[in-house]
Amino acid sequence: PGKCVCWSCDFVGTYHHLQATNCSFSEDGSLLAVSFEQIITLWDPDTWDLKCTFCHPPGKIRDFAFGRLSCSKYLLGTTENGFLCCWNLLSCSLEWSTRLNVTVLQVDPLSENVAAFTEFSQITDLFVFKPNEPRPLYMQANVCSGLVQWALFVPRELPEDYNSDNKQWLAKSQLYFLSASQNLMTFDTESVEKRLTSSSKHLVIEENIPMTPFYVLLGKHREQQTNFVSEAKQTALPEGSATIDEMLHTPAHVLPNTSFLCSLFVNSLMIPKMGTSPKEEEEEEEEVEMDSEKEEGESDMEINLVEDEQETKDAYSSEDLLPKLTKSEQKELKKLRKIDYSWLSTLQVTQ
Repeated sequence: PGKCVCWSCDFVGTYHHLQATNCSFSEDGSLLAVSFEQIITLWDPDTWDLKCTFCHPPGKIRDFAFGRLSCSKYLLGTTENGFLCCWNLLSCSLEWSTRLNVTVLQVDPLSENVAAFTEFSQITDLFVFKPNEPRPLYMQANVCSGLVQWALFVPRELPEDYNSDNKQWLAKSQLYFLSASQNLMTFDTESVEKRLTSSSKHLVIEENIPMTPFYVLLGKHREQQTNFVSEAKQTALPEGSATIDEMLHTPAHVLPNTSFLCSLFVNSLMIPKMGTSPKEEEEEEEEVEMDSEKEEGESDMEINLVEDEQETKDAYSSEDLLPKLTKSEQKELKKLRKIDYSWLSTLQVTQ
């Protein structure tokens, strides 16, 4: 029997009987951070030893995230009373804090950049910064109305080069976020129409799909699927598709006999020979003509036989049209047949 793989509970930890709210692993997986109301605890995933605790009273911890790359030694956290804090994991101390009502905190996996969406009076603003520098790299006011539900950095296939410092945070990844009205939004330096390739534009026109940021996310996936299908189909059937469409779109009560449709369907699936010479084409045409002449001759013979059969049937039918005799008349005919008329021959001789 095959090996069975299953999950098992390795450790159960508590901290002062408080409710656990959020958890996150560091970039290298050496630390596990778990928040208990207003306290963040750091654990060793291998030994389950409690390494350190961070606290910023009086508000509870809303969200937190580890820094990436050169900023992996920092831990960012947001509180419900409107503070954004940055702790240094090496010194186990508070590096800096600022008063911001951060609703969503998202870290770029390919850079040190961190996006923080803040809300004030039903208006959401965006701040992009690095944990080692409290001054923001980019700010955008009034990105949307209402709260941002979620945000995500999507890595680019190829990094882009921007001359402006305000656009450098978009070089490796692109930020998408979901508004309270379920609108998917993004930050970009070019319009969606310019970023679409010619093939993608043609696909958009054929399918009548609006060129939205969500379509750009799925455009590459759809292009890969179409390429895979085109490689799988080595030979195309140009005539078969038209015939099948005609058969499927025709009502059933109007379709001809099944035997007739079967021949049309099989002929439409036949693939013509590629690279045939003119002589071979002429020979094939002659064979087709000979076969057609034979079929015509056989059809003429069948027509003659049918005509002969029809004549015999007409003859029999003419006998059936004669008037029928009564029984008395039939008896008299029998008596006349029995009478001997041989004496008439002697009269002819004597004359």
